[in-house]
Amino acid sequence: MSTRQKLSVVLIAKDAADLLPECLESVSWADEIILLDSGSSDGTPELASRHGAKVFHSDAWHGYGRQRQQAQSFATHPMILMLDSDERVTPELKQAVEAVLEQPPSANVYSMARRNLFLGRFMRHSGWYPDRVTRLYPRQYQYNDNQVHESLETAQVKAIPLQGDLLHLTCRDFSAFQWKQFAYAEAWAKQRHQQGKRCGIAAIFGHTAGAFLKTLVLRAGFLDGKQGWLLAVVNAQYTFNKYTALWALNHASRNGRL
Repeated sequence: MSTRQKLSVVLIAKDAADLLPECLESVSWADEIILLDSGSSDGTPELASRHGAKVFHSDAWHGYGRQRQQAQSFATHPMILMLDSDERVTPELKQAVEAVLEQPPSANVYSMARRNLFLGRFMRHSGWYPDRVTRLYPRQYQYNDNQVHESLETAQVKAIPLQGDLLHLTCRDFSAFQWKQFAYAEAWAKQRHQQGKRCGIAAIFGHTAGAFLKTLVLRAGFLDGKQGWLLAVVNAQYTFNKYTALWALNHASRNGRL
């Protein structure tokens, strides 16, 4: 009798019909696929069902962390592989995951190298590779409550790196990518403001310049060609937006407008 652990692939999605087919096909070997939909209007739930996913629905949005928690609650198997609709599991990564499932149950968690696509190029530098993310883990672990930049709470268990890449179609359309960055910056600022974080004018420009130099120089973004230079600018803009929004919230709070 096989002692292989069973795997639940878990996704959260909204209006992801153009991305889902390749994502779901890359994990069609899993024991079950759970998708939590957040009010799609493009046929995402129906498409996911046709690909064998168990689809659930959520009318409320409480941020990425809690959304992942809710999605995971529907999983029925002991091991979880958390994905996004714009990610794909490569054959090499599938092999590595299958090897873990053949091992006896443990409290170990596993990280994978994410290879990020930016305007037609899979980045190899700029801090975007290997971009390790912890996505394979026993169901006993949960994501934190962060609205953005959520992470798995693993009680300080060290993640074991897996071989093989997780492909991430981060930026196929620059305009859509920018709007997503604006939304992330606003959510980040609200979260930090609620935590009591403060920000002055000098900090805005200091962090912005630091983000540009860190991407381009410290993380060797210049080796990624024109995409590396553009990503350095984008990271600087994103950082400027985050800290400007935080400064504005701090200012409004001091003046009794919040």
